[in-house]
Amino acid sequence: MSKKTGSITTLKKVLNIIGRYKIMLVLSIVMAALSVVLQLYIPILFGDAIDGIVSSGHVDFELIGTFLSKTLVLIVIAGLASWIMSFINNKLAYRVVRDIRAKAIRRIQRLPLSFIDSHSTGDIVGRVITDTDQLSDGLLLGFTQLFSGVVTILVTIGFMFSKNVTISVMVIALTPVSFFVARFISTHTYMMFKKQTTTRGKQTALIEEMIGSQKVVKAFGYEGKALERFEVLNKELQEYSRKALFYSSLTNPSTRAVNNVIYALVALVGALKIMSGSLTVGGLSVLLAYANQYMKPFNDISSVITELQNALACAARVFELIEEKPEKKDSPQTMDMAKGNVKIDDVSFSYVKDKKLIEHFSLDVSPGTRVAIVGPTGCGKTTFINLLMRFYDVNSGRISVDDWRITDVSRHSLRKNYGMVLQETWIKNGTIRENIAFGKPDATDEEIIRAAKDAHSWSFIRRMPDKLDTVINDNSLSQGQKQLLCITRVMLLLPPMLILDEATSSIDTRTEVRIQKAFDKMMQGRTSFIVAHRLSTIRNADVILVMKDGSIIEQGDHETLLAKGGFYSKLYNSQWEHTA
Repeated sequence: MSKKTGSITTLKKVLNIIGRYKIMLVLSIVMAALSVVLQLYIPILFGDAIDGIVSSGHVDFELIGTFLSKTLVLIVIAGLASWIMSFINNKLAYRVVRDIRAKAIRRIQRLPLSFIDSHSTGDIVGRVITDTDQLSDGLLLGFTQLFSGVVTILVTIGFMFSKNVTISVMVIALTPVSFFVARFISTHTYMMFKKQTTTRGKQTALIEEMIGSQKVVKAFGYEGKALERFEVLNKELQEYSRKALFYSSLTNPSTRAVNNVIYALVALVGALKIMSGSLTVGGLSVLLAYANQYMKPFNDISSVITELQNALACAARVFELIEEKPEKKDSPQTMDMAKGNVKIDDVSFSYVKDKKLIEHFSLDVSPGTRVAIVGPTGCGKTTFINLLMRFYDVNSGRISVDDWRITDVSRHSLRKNYGMVLQETWIKNGTIRENIAFGKPDATDEEIIRAAKDAHSWSFIRRMPDKLDTVINDNSLSQGQKQLLCITRVMLLLPPMLILDEATSSIDTRTEVRIQKAFDKMMQGRTSFIVAHRLSTIRNADVILVMKDGSIIEQGDHETLLAKGGFYSKLYNSQWEHTA
């Protein structure tokens, strides 16, 4: 897609959203027209007042006073109309940006995890926040200047023709020169602004990455390399910004130079017509005022081009996000409370087509069974969990829960049957109560406290300043405390099926033993999938699946697998060797 086509396509998308607010748009144009017409009528009054000054001693003061009084009234009304137009434009611009930002957020919620995994958080956040802010600034300036500018041009032409046809035709005939200059320069700016916004997104992502992982950066002495990466992006951003601003800054002075030539020609031709008696001094002053008014919108619009090009470049990035292909349409059917029979039939899956991961995976899990999944890093353990939860859909084969194919029911109804505790914790900005009752907002304090005691998180919660009402964020608690809160969430819900992916990896050994007992109690009668690297924590599992390269290579309980002396036995014994 060419630069011009891309800019026009983006503009059409923005205009489609603006079209929802037709009443505000029409009202803004009406106010712009009223303001402009009144302002443009003022030079006529001034011209008539000038013609009222015939010569020394022959000044019609009464006529001049009348014209000046009318002028004052028109100025007040025009100013009020201009203020109303600006007020409407503000509301219109911010509502349009609000709608675009809401569309972006809704689309992010519907995007497959594959998109989120393949794009940096900083870049996505930059599109939703920074780029939409830039779009807002461009629209606000664009609405104000464009509406007034277009009306000014049309009305001025009418008034000019009422005064002198020859001069009016000359001004209009020379106008395209200004257009060609502005167009030639503006065509070079869009791509520069597009590169500028893209590089800004990369820079935001890098900053977020460095700040969020500052401890790791310092621990491995990565500060120098991080600065080098930032410096490269900073120089690119500087170069693209410089070129974009250079091209765009040429527009206004270039068009002003052309318009000044037109203004001088109007003065010259008008002076000749005064000498021939076909035009009065007041008439020439009106035409000069109109020539200036007529050309002013072109100057204003050309100065707006910088903001508009930047706004469209930013809008293009936001629309790219909005138009990303969402995850497959959800089924309207819902699954009731599951019994916990999970069947995996000949499932194959890979994140990248050319790189195989899980091949012909089959498993039949009866209700209430504890299934442990072990194996080396990269063997497909977490991928298996992603498939169970439908974070990703299988490439082939099928996964069923209680004879329901999971693609035949809504994702929400499937996921509410699982309680999941991951190694990666997530804490929202809010109170401890809100964080625990995340999946059950109507939970009572008694239920929350009981769950916290079962998860052994109550011991640190009750020491917090406001207990359950203490406001926390991701940096308020230790990693272990955050993991305990995540466990408490599941303890509160008590769903029919559990997924524990390294659920106690950040907890001290003493607390882990207590939580393990709580888990054992909670897992009774519930189908459970346990991913663990510490094999000592899964000795009580009914079935242990040993995975390697996406396939199950061994299956059985702890004692059976040890007796086989195979891969599991080697893994288990190697861990005891390391702890010996």
